[in-house]
Formats: sequence, structure tokens, C-alpha cells
Amino acid sequence: MTSPRVDRSAVHRSLRTPVLWGLVFGAIQAASPLGFWWLPPATVQALLLCLIAAVYIGFAVADGRPRVIAVECVVAGVFVVLAAASVIATVWLLVAGYAAHGLKDFWQERRQYVANTRWWPPFCAAVDWLVAAVLVVEIAAGVNFH
Repeated sequence: MTSPRVDRSAVHRSLRTPVLWGLVFGAIQAASPLGFWWLPPATVQALLLCLIAAVYIGFAVADGRPRVIAVECVVAGVFVVLAAASVIATVWLLVAGYAAHGLKDFWQERRQYVANTRWWPPFCAAVDWLVAAVLVVEIAAGVNFH
């Protein structure tokens, strides 16, 4: 008995679109503090980190399994606490939060813990990791986040 062959080029093509759109939205998200000039940039990025972390709660509810809902609520809660702390502490917590959320997306893409997320994990990982990278560059350039 032979195992089915995986067409790697098809896999790459299937991920290309969500990743490219993730980079577009990541660039918009990285620039979003400019649109909320009255708020400190750390606050804007913290709010957005909370928002993207909470999206998986919606996916978990759609999945319908109580354990998945509970786990995703706890995970989102951790990101909310991390984001809140970053507003009054160091912006490096935002970098850690976005990078960690990207890892969570990467894990979700491989594991499919929450059912029917299809394109979301690669899209969101691209957003997360691009924002984390931009934040590192901005920190190195001396941008004031608070």
C-alpha cells in the first residue's frame, strides 16, 4: 500500500494568497497608529493584538467543542494581559505578543486544533510576524511608543 503523494507546489500555492494578504494587512496594522494619532502607538498596537487574539474565540465557538472554546478563551486572555502590560511597561512585550501569536497561528495551521480555520492561520501569522518585525525596527530607530 502506498501513501498518497503530497504535491508541495500545490501546498505552496494554497498558502501564497493568504500569506500575501496577511502581509498587506500586516503593513496596514503596523501603520495603524498613524490613523489614531491621539493615542500612544503602544495602546493602538495593544488593542489590535487583543482583537486578533480574540478572533480564535469566534472560530472556537463555530467549532462548537466546549474544551476548544475554553482553551481559546484562556489563550486570548493571556494575550490581553500581555497587551495591557505593554501599554504601561515595555513595548518589547508587544513584540513578544505578536511573535508568540504568530507561533500560535503556525501551530494552528499544522495541528488544526480549531476546526475549519482554513486560510486564517497563515494569513494571521503573516500579519503577526510582519508587525513584530516592524516594531523591532521602530524600537531600534528610537520611536517613542508611550
